[in-house]
Amino acid sequence: MGPVGTAAVRDPGGAALPRGFWAAVRVWLEKPQVANRRLCGAAVEAEGTVALGEGGEAPLSLAAVGGGQEGRAGAAELGRLWREVRGQLCLPPPLRPWGGPGELRALLRTLLPRGRPPAPPARELVVQDVYNGTVTFLPLEENSEGKCLIKKCNIYQIQLRHIKDEEWSVSVVAPFPEDWFSDGIAYPKLAWLGNELLSKLAKWSVEQKPSEFKSTLSLISVAKYSKVYQDLKEKYKEMVKVWPEVTDPEKFVYEDVAIATYLLILWEEERKEKGLTKKQSFVDLGCGNGLLVHILNNEGHSGRGIDVRRRKIWDMYGPETHLEESTIMPGDSHLFPDTDWLIGNHSDELTPWIPVIAARSSYSCCYFVLPCCFFDFHGKYSRRQSKKTQYREYLDFIAQVGFVCGFHVEEDCLRIPSTKRVSLIGKNRIYPPTESTLIDKQITQFINNRRTCTGITCDRRVGFNHKDHCDGVCEEAGSELPADETETAGTTWMPGFQPREKVEQIRNCASLPREFVDEVVLNVANLLLNATPQKSCSNMQGGNMNSWNQGESLSLKEVAEHLNKETLKRLKSEYGGLQTLLKNNHQVFEVLNGRVHIRDWRKEKPSSKTKPEAKRRLSAEAFKTRLCWFFIHHPDGCSLPSESCPYAHGTEELRQSQIIKKKKHIQ
Repeated sequence: MGPVGTAAVRDPGGAALPRGFWAAVRVWLEKPQVANRRLCGAAVEAEGTVALGEGGEAPLSLAAVGGGQEGRAGAAELGRLWREVRGQLCLPPPLRPWGGPGELRALLRTLLPRGRPPAPPARELVVQDVYNGTVTFLPLEENSEGKCLIKKCNIYQIQLRHIKDEEWSVSVVAPFPEDWFSDGIAYPKLAWLGNELLSKLAKWSVEQKPSEFKSTLSLISVAKYSKVYQDLKEKYKEMVKVWPEVTDPEKFVYEDVAIATYLLILWEEERKEKGLTKKQSFVDLGCGNGLLVHILNNEGHSGRGIDVRRRKIWDMYGPETHLEESTIMPGDSHLFPDTDWLIGNHSDELTPWIPVIAARSSYSCCYFVLPCCFFDFHGKYSRRQSKKTQYREYLDFIAQVGFVCGFHVEEDCLRIPSTKRVSLIGKNRIYPPTESTLIDKQITQFINNRRTCTGITCDRRVGFNHKDHCDGVCEEAGSELPADETETAGTTWMPGFQPREKVEQIRNCASLPREFVDEVVLNVANLLLNATPQKSCSNMQGGNMNSWNQGESLSLKEVAEHLNKETLKRLKSEYGGLQTLLKNNHQVFEVLNGRVHIRDWRKEKPSSKTKPEAKRRLSAEAFKTRLCWFFIHHPDGCSLPSESCPYAHGTEELRQSQIIKKKKHIQ
């Protein structure tokens, strides 16, 4: 039987392969969910070098994943399985046999299904033969006597082959395709392996893009995370239906469920490490909607959330959820000596202060921050490293703050629906309690130097050497400060610190007068439609070939140059300005890579059945509740016939919005 699928791979200059192939395989081994969305991950139990001999000799060298008793048990299990399996299997064609001067590496993993109720996990023994360019997947199942057997019908192998020069191929082969059993989760159909998985492996093999960040969930057990997350998601799913805020309920509910899951497992591991029995206490600084506090309180952790502004949803939680409306000013009056953990979940201007507050609260106080918006101690963060992305640079700065405060700072990537999903964790100190006064002076000097060295490159490279981060903190700004500047400033550590405003200002162009927005939209649309050369798209309606003017695309800068100064001034007072206004009017415009286009609704993909139910419901409820801009303003009318257009072609087609009715009912 031939291969299930083969993909040609070209490696210009020979820089990527074969190393890139093994990196791609590693992604499939450790993070299969990036390709197979029906999995939430894989737990790698153990891996190591194994011997290739008749009768299945003992492993040469096995390494457990993780330490302690569980890790040793994983290594022993891998050794036992290899001895059992090696005697069972002689690789049938078209699988390439193992052998040659190179080593074989065996890896034991468990595939973790997504969904509720979850399907049973699937175990695999994976054998990598670098010399022959193969990785073989051996599914395992236990018989009635508890002995592991290879599920031969689902064996498959990924092969790398060098053809000539820059030409390579990657193949997926299965020796028994006619017997392949697909459960649609851990084992998709062979066609999926030969098409979807293969195309991803081929692409990853030649991509030269090392990640700036750690692997997702690198500090906790993926298997444990999967189980706890599914349990909490089921427990709190009703929150999506009753969410009273204007924010997207699915994003915020499931994001907070994921963060809560992470913290619960992190704290459980900490209790094991430190021999603690009592569950950790916490304070969430800048808690926002308070859902994270609500979940953690419900799961047995005493704690509270503090935010400058009360939210409507707070009233829904009940008295067991402890939330306070208060302004936090970094200083002696906002210390938490009896609290185990401080949390900063998208805490904005408080983010750089949280390691400082934790360090000064008590020697045992730890912190968890999930940075989002970029703030320094005294205001907006200013970039200083052009070679890094702004996000990476800011994460390095927050990590540096933690080091200066005497923490061993760890980084992890969370599994949440957000582009800003890297967390920084300080749970251990790297100095003895007797040096607390020295560390406190070091913190004060660092904060003051950040304020005085604007425009000077003061940050050092983030690493794990405390000396690298704390010696000569910001020497370029002056090594000595006046005595009154090197002491903590009484009740407030940073005079002039600006907390978040109590009343939230809406500055996303949504509060601009409708007449003003309509005028800008019409001006920009006419600018694109009248630009030369015009793009005309053929439109077949009723058997006649009509030409529909799609206009030209212009950069945001070019569009701005055609607007008057008064309009631009008004837009600049809003976050995002012109770009935000155009994106808000997505019926008319499409903004891609900094260029503005007239949206052609014929090219829009129909709503996917895989779209979340809440979003599909919103789309159906909004159908024909607004007038079609193109029907009214475009010289050629709408590109879609009335029955296909989601907007109303005239007032007679308008429907009353069900969304508005629901909002009134909630109020």
